[in-house]
Amino acid sequence: MDSLTDQDPRSGELKPWLATSWTTSPDATSYTFTLREGVTFSDGTPLDANAVKANFDRVPQLGVRGTLPKGYLAGYAGTTVESPTRFTVSFTQPNVQFLQGTSTHSLGILAPASVSKSDDERCAGVVGSGPFTLQSYTQNASITLAKRPGYTWGSSLWAHEGEAYLDSVEFRIVPESGVRTGSLQSGEVDLIGSIGQQDEAPLTGAGAQLLARSNPGITFGIGLNQSKPVANDPAVRQALSLAINRQEIVAGVFPSQTLPATSVLASTTPSYADESAVLTFDPEKAKSLLDAAGWVPGPDGIRAKGGQPLTLPISFATVAATNKPALELIQQQARVVGIDVRVQEYPISQTPQIQASGDFTSFWFNITRADPDILRSSFSTAGSNFYRIPQTPLEPLLAGQAAEPDPAKRTALVEQAQEQLVKQGFFVPVVELTSVLAAGATTHGVAFDASSRIQLHDAWKSDVS
Repeated sequence: MDSLTDQDPRSGELKPWLATSWTTSPDATSYTFTLREGVTFSDGTPLDANAVKANFDRVPQLGVRGTLPKGYLAGYAGTTVESPTRFTVSFTQPNVQFLQGTSTHSLGILAPASVSKSDDERCAGVVGSGPFTLQSYTQNASITLAKRPGYTWGSSLWAHEGEAYLDSVEFRIVPESGVRTGSLQSGEVDLIGSIGQQDEAPLTGAGAQLLARSNPGITFGIGLNQSKPVANDPAVRQALSLAINRQEIVAGVFPSQTLPATSVLASTTPSYADESAVLTFDPEKAKSLLDAAGWVPGPDGIRAKGGQPLTLPISFATVAATNKPALELIQQQARVVGIDVRVQEYPISQTPQIQASGDFTSFWFNITRADPDILRSSFSTAGSNFYRIPQTPLEPLLAGQAAEPDPAKRTALVEQAQEQLVKQGFFVPVVELTSVLAAGATTHGVAFDASSRIQLHDAWKSDVS
C-alpha cells in the first residue's frame, strides 16, 4: 500500500507521497488534500478521491483489530470529494493528530475491492498501489511480494524514483533464533529480525550489519486495569514501578541496542519527555509504600492485606520472543518487595478481545506510533481505555493536546500527560521496543521509516560484499 503522506524519521516532518499538498483549517477540524494524477491500484482501478473516501468511510465499521485507524479518524464526519484529485476530510471536533495518521500503514489506501472485504478477508490479502504486490501468503510460513512494474509514485523521502530495485521479497517465518542466524551466515537469507544477544557476536563476526531503531509510541510496559482492586491501589502501582530494575532487564534479555524506558513514550516519539527521575529502581522505597498502605509481608515474603495476598497477574501475548523472559525477570524483582506477579500467556489473536472485555488485571504491551496522540487513543476515557482509567486530571491533558494546533503548546500538554501517567502509575514503562535487524554483507539500502517499520523500495543486493 501507499499512504497519503510520509513522515521523516529524523525530523518528524510530514512529506508528500500520494498527496502532493494539503491544507489544514485553523481549528484543525478539516483537511484538504490534492492527489497525484495517474496513480492506479495493482488491479488497474484508479486511486482517486473517491477511492480515498471509500477507505475512510469504511474505517469506523472495522472490528476490534481496527483500533489504530479508528483512533486516527476519531470524530470523523465524512469526506467530501471535490474532484478526482481533490477532497476534504472533516471532523466533528479538532483532530490535530489525523495528519500524522495519514502517513501510517494503518491508513494506507486500499483498492475499492479490498475496502469492501470483511476483517478476516483483509487479513488473508489486500490490493494496494504500492511498489510491491502480494504474490502469495501461507499462514505461519511465508509471504512473497513481487515488484510492481511501472510504479512511479513513491514517497518523496525515498532515495530513488520509479520501480523497486528488488524483483521479489520473501518473508519466511522461522521461530528458532539459531536457525535464523545460521541462515544469514550461510547466505540462504539476506535479512533477519528478532536478534538475540547471543547472536550478535557471531553475526557481526561474519560481516553482518546490525540495523536498529527504537520504535516510537508507547514503550513496552505494564498497563494496569483500574477496575481491578489490586491494580486500583496507587501504592501497588508505584511500588511495582520502583521494584523494576529496567537496566537489568535490558541487559539480561534484549539486544545491546535496546534502551530502558524513560517515559511512557519512547525517545523517538515527537513530544517525548524524560521521566527517568520518577522511573527509578528503589526497592526500599517500594517496601515503605506498601507498608504504609497496609500490605504486610507474610512468612513467604509475599504481602497481604485483609487476608488478601498481593497477587498481580500480568497477561501477555506471544508476539515477541523477549516478552516471556522479560516478565519472568520482573516477577523475580517484584517478589523482593513482596508482590506476587503471575505471568499469564495468551495467543496474540485473543489480545484485542481480552483487552476489550476488561477480563484481566494488567497487560504487558506496547503500541508503535510516531505521534504522541497514541496516549489519548490508549488511555483517554474517550479512547479505547482498555485500562479503565477514570476521570482524572489526565483527561483534559489528553483531550487538549488532540485539539491544540500550536506545536509548542501541544508538546507542553503531552509532557504533562506523560508525567501524570508515570506518577499515577496507570502505566509502568519498562523498555523501549527496538527494531533490530541483521543484514548480510551483500544487502544494502534497507531503511527504517518514522514508525521503525522496514522500507524496502530502496533495498538492493550486490554480488559481493
